[in-house]
Amino acid sequence: METIIELLKLSKDYRDGDIVTTALSGISFNIMRGEFVAVMGPSGSGKSTLLHILDFLDRPTGGTYLFRGKSTSALTDIQLAHLRNKEMGFVFQAFNLLGRSSVYDNVELPLLYADVPVFRRPELVHKAIHDVGLEEKTYVPTSNLSGGQKQRVAIARALVNDPSIIFADEPTGNLDSISGGQVMEALQELNEHGRTIILVTHETYTARYAGRLIALHDGKVVKDESIADRHKGNGLIK
Repeated sequence: METIIELLKLSKDYRDGDIVTTALSGISFNIMRGEFVAVMGPSGSGKSTLLHILDFLDRPTGGTYLFRGKSTSALTDIQLAHLRNKEMGFVFQAFNLLGRSSVYDNVELPLLYADVPVFRRPELVHKAIHDVGLEEKTYVPTSNLSGGQKQRVAIARALVNDPSIIFADEPTGNLDSISGGQVMEALQELNEHGRTIILVTHETYTARYAGRLIALHDGKVVKDESIADRHKGNGLIK
């Protein structure tokens, strides 16, 4: 099985004059293709800093980050941005959708910034929408959708470029428990179809949809284990 992410004694310090604040301290772990990993920790544990390093929005101050076997330290910001657009999809707590635009237009957005021929875009967009079970909402403005449906549009948008990894950052934070469960079932079923997913959450019930838990505290990994009682939903994706 391919190793997508490998961290070796990764650290991140923030400096303010003579004051040094350590956000991450000597973190090491691997993430394999096809894993569903939940990253948990209290406020200030370092999980947001870790996410920003993993998705190339920030750089570590020490240690090594290998992405698909290659060190990221020598890559320029432009190269990292290109790799991010090509290899990664993102689902955010706040949806980040264009409310007056249709589901189709929102899902198509990443393709406008990617090297994808215009004639291929409809096929990719419709497939991503189908994969999250929203075919009947394809041309409906996203402002007319429920919170759970909006988050599934965000998942479809994350899928449309066929990324290596989907990062889900507190994806149920703005949803009620029923809608949140539906979103997590959608992510879980995508994982069962081979997608690699990294979930950042503070909610235990959402972490239970993953197959592995990495817990952080004070910038260190304090737990890295399989989730024995992984939740099994009814599934949304056909």
